[in-house]
Amino acid sequence: MAKLYFRYSAMNAGKSTALLQVAHNYEEQGQQVKLYTAVIDDRYGVGLITSRLGPQRQVDTFDGGTNFLASAPKVSCVLVDEAQFLTKEQVQQLHQLAQVKGVPVICYGLRSDFRGDPFPGSAYLLALADDIEEIKNICTCGKKATMNVRVDEAGRRIREGEQVSIGGNESYRQACGRCFYAQ
Repeated sequence: MAKLYFRYSAMNAGKSTALLQVAHNYEEQGQQVKLYTAVIDDRYGVGLITSRLGPQRQVDTFDGGTNFLASAPKVSCVLVDEAQFLTKEQVQQLHQLAQVKGVPVICYGLRSDFRGDPFPGSAYLLALADDIEEIKNICTCGKKATMNVRVDEAGRRIREGEQVSIGGNESYRQACGRCFYAQ
């Protein structure tokens, strides 16, 4: 039976690297996969899944209007990067794709934003996913990082603002709960 998987972590834990590795593993066995990333994430270019380690791949994009069931591909697996940007309806579609159409769907994303608030896509993935896995990362203090901190150009913490502001290492840091509240 196919499942909807949610693999989440704080920033810089290797989610995109893991996704690209899963795609490679399927393809090495002669199976087709369909990869998506959020159109809003243009840090490395639109429609690119890029690992900070270097690997990069051109993929399809999704936005709030994407219907995953209407474009349900005949593939062995669907992989979604930046899954925190999915809508409730899209998470339901991906769940249905796995449960009814029998296509495994693996979503990778952040669980919460820089304020500690859940992303809508992540909240619904936590509710509907058949399998949930945390990808581990560490804080600068050495403890397990579970939170994200937004910083300005000088590295000072930003506590207010829009939930979505695309950025990488220059804009965000991972932190454990203790450091998240201490900063």
